[in-house]
Amino acid sequence: MDEPILDVRNVDLGYGALTVVYGASLSVGPGELVGLVGGNGSGKSTILRAVSGMIGQKKGEIRFDGERVADSRPHRMARRGLAHIPMGRQLFGEMTVRDNLLLGATLPEARAKRDQTLAEVEALFPDLARFSEARAAELSGGQQQMVAIARGLMLRPRMLLMDEPSLGLAPIVVKEAMRAIRKVANTGMPILLVEQNVKQVLDIADRAYVLENGRMVLDGTAEDLRGDDRVRRAYLGI
Repeated sequence: MDEPILDVRNVDLGYGALTVVYGASLSVGPGELVGLVGGNGSGKSTILRAVSGMIGQKKGEIRFDGERVADSRPHRMARRGLAHIPMGRQLFGEMTVRDNLLLGATLPEARAKRDQTLAEVEALFPDLARFSEARAAELSGGQQQMVAIARGLMLRPRMLLMDEPSLGLAPIVVKEAMRAIRKVANTGMPILLVEQNVKQVLDIADRAYVLENGRMVLDGTAEDLRGDDRVRRAYLGI
């Protein structure tokens, strides 16, 4: 089996004296789309913040691309090839779609191939080319999410972290956003996808982990979790 590109091992995480994640472990292999699901306040986003260097870990270790990254910082993780697509998209609404995308290519390595990468993401998401001169604020929620994903790809990353991409989207638009994420994964890009929308994640992910009250309680293939009675009762309404 190939070495994981992301390997989180038995971490305790929190803020100051407060611990909110206890002994969590997960991995993402090359080319995998892995979901991290659970209810609001379960600690999902805290794990993403630790992976991307926003917070340190109290215990355990995090390895990215085979190297331990304890107490790294977000800009260093970006240089290593980790792109974090934040909750709420956080676009610059008065700027054009094109200018929002170009902001993702500010590091020297990405800037050197900026035009090539821009052509690649516009081929992946044709709407972005069509609306390249529109203000980001004028787009629909689903289109804005595609801009956020494409901006992350402009870094030419080794891996994507996505935090609640369905937040604030209408149900029909959520399906569109999830199809876009699967499309990116099909290019071979490893993705760790944090979501409350368990059904939508299990429809597109290869594997998933279930986090409850800061503790990992289940993991497995998406197919296995869809058939798990606990998941069906607690998250799928079956």
